[in-house]
Amino acid sequence: MLAGLDLNLLLVLHAVLTERSVARAAARLHVTPSAVSNALARLRAALGDRLVTRVGRGIAPTPRALELAPALARTLGELERAVAGARFDPAHTTRTFTLGIAEPGQLAWLPRITARLRVAMPRARLRVVSIDSMLALGDLASPEVDLHVGVPATGPGIHAEPLTRERTVLVARRRHPAAGKRLSPSALGALAHVVVQLLPGRGLRDHATAAYDRAGIARDVVVAVPSFTAAAAIAAGTELVATIPQSILTTHGRRLGLVALRTPLPETSVPIALCWHERTDDDPAARALRELVRAAISAAA
Repeated sequence: MLAGLDLNLLLVLHAVLTERSVARAAARLHVTPSAVSNALARLRAALGDRLVTRVGRGIAPTPRALELAPALARTLGELERAVAGARFDPAHTTRTFTLGIAEPGQLAWLPRITARLRVAMPRARLRVVSIDSMLALGDLASPEVDLHVGVPATGPGIHAEPLTRERTVLVARRRHPAAGKRLSPSALGALAHVVVQLLPGRGLRDHATAAYDRAGIARDVVVAVPSFTAAAAIAAGTELVATIPQSILTTHGRRLGLVALRTPLPETSVPIALCWHERTDDDPAARALRELVRAAISAAA
């Protein structure tokens, strides 16, 4: 029945029942009294009820109209609020944000992001997911993900704002035979390596493979792990070496007993960007989250 009903007629009925006057309802709706009367006539025909009758200078609703009145008031009120949109209030929002961020960012920046969130949006909640989990959820185009911090994302509707660059270093345990020495290409190639694969399906290649290929150095890769902390732990407890972000060496190197090795390779770094989808570009809450994360990472740089 609703599919064949002009819903504007219900708006007119709501105004008439609220004002108890056709003239006042017309003034409220910025139309003529005759337009209100015509709308009521069409609605009477559609619903099979008189709806209102004249009483002196006003109107009296029928039992059917009295039955409809509270439902109309509630539904139209909810529609008006939904169309207008609620004003975003950081201090009182209870929204749960989902942030996709790789492990180095979780270790280096997440504490700062969390601290700022607790101050700016004390009632909000933050759900952090790894990159593979973010992809499983449908990536940035999915309503499950609000923001991604990491290697710049690409694709239809994706926004990527450069933030910083994450330098990478080759590390070993403090008492490793190569510690403190300037490694030659042959000495570097003779070391046993552990590599990190954040995403499956790349064999034994990692983000440092290209640098070794350009230098013509064939690495002896003996272990592949899914996280940088696992790689750091292996390097700390064995003769293997690992290429990890500088931020992990800074935050965990001393505790694990790791040191950076001096290699013949040029310094390498990975671009880090703030990435989001077009669907959240104008959302005030998502915009506030982006500003918060941007400030937290800028302060840490």
